Amino acid sequence: QVQLVESGGGLVQPGGSLRLSCAASGSIFRLGDLGWYRQAPGKQRELVATNDWSGRTNYADFVKGRFTMSRDNAKNTMYLQMNSLKPEDTAVYYCNVYRLGANYWGQGTQVTVSS
Repeated sequence: QVQLVESGGGLVQPGGSLRLSCAASGSIFRLGDLGWYRQAPGKQRELVATNDWSGRTNYADFVKGRFTMSRDNAKNTMYLQMNSLKPEDTAVYYCNVYRLGANYWGQGTQVTVSS
């Protein structure tokens, strides 16, 4: 069984930074493809960044140059460092692990960017 738990969300002013963490249990993390997603009110869930099992990272256009995704296989933890945050970054952020045809999701953590 797999369980993912996000943390690190909160309220931050525009231009500020947050670091999200996602801790995973189970055996699927080490060789899994990882992703961060977000969903704002009234919008569909969208992909923010991915990091595959080999460490290759890709970012959505709207976060390039501002967000950095990383993974620590020894800790079964993935991270999303968010800098230069904008109000439009406000959303619930979810972590995802894809392994052997199955998707595993955390419950999400709220990020609010506001003055």
